[in-house]
Amino acid sequence: MSDKFLTEEFLLFSEPARQLYHEFAAKMPIYDYHCHLPAAAIAEDINFDNLAQAWLGGDHYKWRAMRTNGAEERYCTGDASDREKFQKWAETVPYCIRNPLYHWTHMELKKPFGIEGQLLGPDTADAIYEQCSEMLRSPGFSVRGILKKMNVELVCTTEDPLDSLEHHQAIKESGCEVAVHTAWRPDKAMGVDDLQQLNAWIDRLGQLTDTDITGYDDYLRALDVRHQHFHDNGCRLSDHGLEVPLAAEYTNSQVKLIFDKIRTKQSLNDCEKEQFQTALLVELTEMNFNRGWVQQLHIGPIRNNSSRLFKQCGPDAGFDSMGDAPIAKPLAALLDRLDTDGKLAKTIIYNINPKDNETVATMIGNFQDGSVPGKMQYGSGWWFLDQIDGMTDQMRALSNMGLLSRFIGMTTDSRSFLSFPRHEYFRRVLCNLIGDDIDKGLLPADMEWMGKIVEDICFNNANDYFGMELNG
Repeated sequence: MSDKFLTEEFLLFSEPARQLYHEFAAKMPIYDYHCHLPAAAIAEDINFDNLAQAWLGGDHYKWRAMRTNGAEERYCTGDASDREKFQKWAETVPYCIRNPLYHWTHMELKKPFGIEGQLLGPDTADAIYEQCSEMLRSPGFSVRGILKKMNVELVCTTEDPLDSLEHHQAIKESGCEVAVHTAWRPDKAMGVDDLQQLNAWIDRLGQLTDTDITGYDDYLRALDVRHQHFHDNGCRLSDHGLEVPLAAEYTNSQVKLIFDKIRTKQSLNDCEKEQFQTALLVELTEMNFNRGWVQQLHIGPIRNNSSRLFKQCGPDAGFDSMGDAPIAKPLAALLDRLDTDGKLAKTIIYNINPKDNETVATMIGNFQDGSVPGKMQYGSGWWFLDQIDGMTDQMRALSNMGLLSRFIGMTTDSRSFLSFPRHEYFRRVLCNLIGDDIDKGLLPADMEWMGKIVEDICFNNANDYFGMELNG
């Protein structure tokens, strides 16, 4: 292994950067406010049987790389054994150079497993697999043990409105040292592209809320009941996945008629789909405002592009891409509608296409109202952008157009309990960005003040912004 690869000075290219990271950033706990970890696994405090289960299950980042490297689908989402799947991943890793997976893989071997000085590849796969799998089966490497080893203070998972939240209730009652909260993800409530699936979802909502959902007003009341249920269980955060911002013009009477068509399974045209989705999104965001929640808008992906593989593997399996639709005007219209009505909640906006960096960075400034620092947030580099260039470019745009100092920092957006070194990755990039400016004389060498800003971005800003309870 190269003497310079993954040392303590990794990604830190100046003395101020090294000082900011080691003296300030490294010690801060992790506040992971958006991820897709399974709450059931935390409630049961499971142990993984082996490294493949912990590393490859549900990780579409790795599956995309494996397919690109020539691995058949059975080694990704198929029926190959865990050991066979891991071997294919180990064969893929050496070909991942300059992909963030290469860095993440070796950072995750280093922490929490303590494996240094080895690169994962076909020749080291057996030893690494056996060593890590044995550790994962030990009590200290249960999922809660891993969270504790990674200095995670809060995790916010993502659940559908129909989720019972029984696992979150069990986590709370168990005295788990890590605070585990839920986020409300109502995308299925807006799923007008599959009316059969949407109607089945509405029927389950009606059963769950003891509501006869025959009209649009019934639908809104039932959704509000579930929103209150989430609130009663500690939820303070929603999450909305949007291919494009929704800002169609509509009237209530039009939306009611469209809902009647949905319930009778009559096809909707594109205009009706957008009107219904816009109207419902506005109602949902107003619920967020009324209960004092933060809302996240994840904008831009086009999903399930391979219809053949979608039929074979289902959603979230690695067939999604950056979209390139214009977002500025509809995003402005959506936020302005909420702001004009006095119903604009604290909002985090993520873009998946880097062409939109400056658009989002300038858009949030239009709707800051002085009520709280950084009410409108530009979300961290997300999905295809959570790598060195993507995170750096996001922070450069935010620095140039707004206040980096009020940024709420990184989140994993991950399904893996081993992904928390991504926070370290982000922190090193952050410290290198600020440290480089200090080294060049673009910022003063006031390390206490710069260190405070780094600590705020790493943890304090998010903790203040969300106001979710910690367990410490």
